[in-house]
Amino acid sequence: MKNLKKLVLLIMFVVVAISATANSVDDIRSKGVLRVGTTGDYLPFTILENDKYSGYDIEVAKYFAKELGVEIEFVPTTWKSLLKDLNDEKFDIAMGGISRRTSRKLEAEFTHPYLTYGKTPITRRKDIKKYNSLEKIDKKGVKVGYNLGGTNEKFALKNIKNATLIKFEKNLDVIQAVRDGKIDVMISETPEAVHYENSDKLLGSPMTNNPLTKNQLGYMISKNDYALASLINYIMEDMELKGITKEIQKKYIK
Repeated sequence: MKNLKKLVLLIMFVVVAISATANSVDDIRSKGVLRVGTTGDYLPFTILENDKYSGYDIEVAKYFAKELGVEIEFVPTTWKSLLKDLNDEKFDIAMGGISRRTSRKLEAEFTHPYLTYGKTPITRRKDIKKYNSLEKIDKKGVKVGYNLGGTNEKFALKNIKNATLIKFEKNLDVIQAVRDGKIDVMISETPEAVHYENSDKLLGSPMTNNPLTKNQLGYMISKNDYALASLINYIMEDMELKGITKEIQKKYIK
């Protein structure tokens, strides 16, 4: 009898959990808005300029909303508070160059990956040969910058032992510090590095074809929200099938 009660309670728990996740998409549609959390500081995926968001993931987010038949609302967040804001239900999905990693997966759901990339340095164009390996970067006297709260910080703290580490609140502040000569190297990722190498005559990256790591990007959804995660994965697969993903990538990721 005791085991039967436990079984009944377990079944009830599962039913409630499934109902809660199943209603997430219905809630978004009934409210008529998809709330997207994004940092707005990571080109070419998300950038906030003149109170307007743009970038690869911003365009994808708008497509998601269109497919759901709802409006889009971009909610500002930071790399440091990204997971907390998601778990506090400040938005439905986090987008904007977010790395898939185990520590995040333990606290949230991830969609299928949509881009493979690697960690790579950004430096001034004239210093490309000077910092074209981790050994050359990790030397006394070299100033290495990173943004707080993301995988750039984790990589820097783990791998930089001899150079001077300098932390910044915002990703864009690190880029500017490289431009201004306040730091020598920024820990970045291949899509961002390629973007600045193609668009900024002062900046360059020596390792975009041979990055220091290999990772994947995905979109992050609240823990156990399988209904929304499944739907977003379906839309992403459909975009790939129709060639929409490739069209957007040609526009932003070169």
